[in-house]
Amino acid sequence: MNKRVYGVLGISSVMANWNADFSGYPKTTGDGETFGSDKALKYPMKKMWDDEGKKVLYIKSMRLSGENKKGEITLIPRTLKERYELLFQVDDLKECKNIKEVLTNLMSAVDVKNFGATFAESGSNISITGAVQIGQGFNKYEGTNPEEQQILSPFRDANDKDEEAKNSTLGTKIVSNEAHYFYPFVINPMAYKELVALGVTEGYTEEDYQNFRRTALVSATSFATNAKVGCENEFALFVETKADTYLPNLSEYICFENGKNRNVITLAFGDFLEQMGDVIEKVDIYYNPYTTELKGVPQNASVFDIRTQKEEA
Repeated sequence: MNKRVYGVLGISSVMANWNADFSGYPKTTGDGETFGSDKALKYPMKKMWDDEGKKVLYIKSMRLSGENKKGEITLIPRTLKERYELLFQVDDLKECKNIKEVLTNLMSAVDVKNFGATFAESGSNISITGAVQIGQGFNKYEGTNPEEQQILSPFRDANDKDEEAKNSTLGTKIVSNEAHYFYPFVINPMAYKELVALGVTEGYTEEDYQNFRRTALVSATSFATNAKVGCENEFALFVETKADTYLPNLSEYICFENGKNRNVITLAFGDFLEQMGDVIEKVDIYYNPYTTELKGVPQNASVFDIRTQKEEA
């Protein structure tokens, strides 16, 4: 692929928890600004690829432990070594002395091909900088507040000493009333120049880019866990440029407001992209016209409905 891609991915979260910290509340910076980590965006993409049967290395998978002295068998997560051996049908990674084989296997995993990897296992100390780099997704909606819901359990607490206790135990679910996250990203296919020279990959191809793009448009919507129901893909921007073009973080030029009938997303980079028309090859914008009004669309942009992915007339 002989081009760079710059863009922004927008995720809406309505009565949901897109990315919780260890306390269970939506992640915030030190000054209280709500944000989502790049891992929160990558995980639904990896889960979608895994569900499609593609090779995904960095995703949690479980196995049954061997029977211990007490005769117990437990469910435990696989180690990275075990996940690698499962994915690439390797009996024992320790016996593999061919680092080229390990690199080739790693680059055949779709998540590694996109996001890179740190692989320090059994004598292999490998660090791969991914062609796709995703920044932190900051919430641009000013009215975001956490909501704590008490959940009634259908079961009595077995630890309650009162055998006649009728009150069910309580759980807690924490969500945001509403939040709108905007993630910047950049795709640099030259990141794999060295690996191409080593003969372990064909590099980041147009097919790889289209696969990332396809998944990035729908993975948050498709990932309907209990905490993520209410999280949807609501915006996407893809700016394809010549290989030697460098653009700033475009998410900084996006404003979000609650309108009377629909939300309003204002793009403040329109003039800038129009002025760089000689190095801009393509600008594609996706949004939900049912919930959102789009302002400041560059003249050289094509606009699509993110629900149907059909271009607007």
